[in-house]
Amino acid sequence: MRLVIASCSARYTGRLNAHLPFATRLLVVKADGSVLLHSDGGSYKPLNWMSPPCNLHVVEPDEESRGRGVSQVWTVQHAKSDDRLEIELYEVVHDSAHELGVDPGLVKDGVEAHLQEMLAAQIDLLGAGSTLVRREFPTAIGPVDIVARDATGTTVAVEIKRRGDIDGVEQLTRYLALLNRDPHLAPVRGVFAAQEIKPQARVLAEDRGISCLVLDYDAMRGVDDVDSRLF
Repeated sequence: MRLVIASCSARYTGRLNAHLPFATRLLVVKADGSVLLHSDGGSYKPLNWMSPPCNLHVVEPDEESRGRGVSQVWTVQHAKSDDRLEIELYEVVHDSAHELGVDPGLVKDGVEAHLQEMLAAQIDLLGAGSTLVRREFPTAIGPVDIVARDATGTTVAVEIKRRGDIDGVEQLTRYLALLNRDPHLAPVRGVFAAQEIKPQARVLAEDRGISCLVLDYDAMRGVDDVDSRLF
């Protein structure tokens, strides 16, 4: 992982256009290729980012940019779309690289772990004829909650959350990009499963060809007996 603290500005073009004016920020370049810009606020979410697969190119600024004080220009181009993140760096305060190794992934507990266990036992919730391949399917960037096959034999990767937001969709997108490189699994389609899925997450998932599945925790536990309802 590379960590750079610098005064910079940035422009994102593609499916949306966005601009970050001049300020001091943290730039994170991860081993998976993702590039993220963080401010000293806003909790854990980056101000802007580019998810893999993408390519980072660092070039010298042109004469006009150098006259404005730009020391280097980062161009991050997505490999499968026209999305591009262009970052102009002015003064670099800190630049370091660290080898973190392979992360074991998030060890889940509580409701999410229980949802995973129950969905694996009730795999037909993904569709009639579905079969379980494995829970906690290992990958180089962490385990996929559930890998299954649908009635046609297509591989299905499932990410499970209690509350589904955009970050969960991004996580599943990274898993799908990796799994689809494996000829024994490809093509792999994604299912984003949660007790509650935020509208923005649903829009992003559908835009990326990912299906959404709302999980009824009580019904899956057998607490909510639909046959005993009055209405």
